[in-house]
Amino acid sequence: MGLRLARDQAAALATHLVRALAPRLGEDLATALLGADQSSDAGIAAQRERVRTLRTRLGTLDDPGARTLDAVAEALVRTSVWIVGGDGWAYDIGFGGLDHVLASGADVNVLVLDTEVYSNTGGQMSKATPRAAVAKFAAGGKTAGKKDLALLMSMYGTVYVATIAMGADDGHTLRVLREAEAFPGPSLVVAYSHCIAHGYDLVHGLTQQANAVHAGAWPLFRYDPRRRAASENPFQLDSKPPSIPWAKYAYNETRFTMLPHAHPEAARAAREAAEDDIRRRWALYERLAASPGGVT
Repeated sequence: MGLRLARDQAAALATHLVRALAPRLGEDLATALLGADQSSDAGIAAQRERVRTLRTRLGTLDDPGARTLDAVAEALVRTSVWIVGGDGWAYDIGFGGLDHVLASGADVNVLVLDTEVYSNTGGQMSKATPRAAVAKFAAGGKTAGKKDLALLMSMYGTVYVATIAMGADDGHTLRVLREAEAFPGPSLVVAYSHCIAHGYDLVHGLTQQANAVHAGAWPLFRYDPRRRAASENPFQLDSKPPSIPWAKYAYNETRFTMLPHAHPEAARAAREAAEDDIRRRWALYERLAASPGGVT
């Protein structure tokens, strides 16, 4: 967030100085620099060329403003700022900060690598841990459902939000990342991330990502506020209805199979609750996708 604010301040200063020095730099160059369309790679490349021309002309000016503009000229080129973190940070200990950033309206992109557990500190349960999974501090299986961070943040109505799973749909993943980067405001992308703490050979990680989507445990959706301007539903449900049982996905992983071995009765109840979670969430997502206004 600090990088975004610093870059915006530098861009504001550069814009002011270009306007002030326009008669000496050339009105055509100043107009092109300040009115550049940088919504594409080609547009950004063209702006970089203009900045090179600007610096060449600044070198001919004996002016303090010219020297200052030369120092901040790169800020005239659109910069993409990404914050990357895990689910322990995004769902739990850093949630307040994440909420502040996304509510600020700043052009910041956030990528959450969701392993559904505190991976870096030994595999403790987090609010991202799904029901029925065994983790530290949830030895009897997590009894509460998983926090739906993506849906929660879509409630602002001003944040681009999406869930992705590269193993299920790599084209969808690429489309989401491009849309998030192009969105002129805050964006949140939550990525299903397989992890050694899940308890299986990670050579099958991408297959398990696909299984999670097919079971409905990880629905893929996008919420794009720009669609409202075209009178379109900003909420788009991108994955198909669950097509395999939850157990066919979950019981490939030790974090889920530990409970049936240790506590069969509790495991049956947890399985039923996990399946109910999927039904209820899918029904909610379908209603949002069918509603003209989506979430908001």
